[in-house]
Amino acid sequence: MKKFSCTALWAVVVVAVLLCEAPLTAKAVTCNPTELSPCISAITSSAPPSSACCGKLKEQKPCLCGYIKNPNLKQYVNSPGAKKVARACGVTIPSCT
Repeated sequence: MKKFSCTALWAVVVVAVLLCEAPLTAKAVTCNPTELSPCISAITSSAPPSSACCGKLKEQKPCLCGYIKNPNLKQYVNSPGAKKVARACGVTIPSCT
């Protein structure tokens, strides 16, 4: 009986350690450039980006390479206004190859 208890305890410890070290599942992002619409005024004027803009920009960051590779969106993502907004929001625009 004691051998079973030690084995069971060891198994519980191993499982607990594995669960603690398992990476957290990231929330999937739906890449949709219209999600960045709160940033339009900041991109096209000297207005600072809103918190909604920065939040959406951070949320859409995994999508930026896809937007840059899209010929219809590239000019907007690489525009000086978009780069200014990204800097103000603390988001690095990736160099995508």
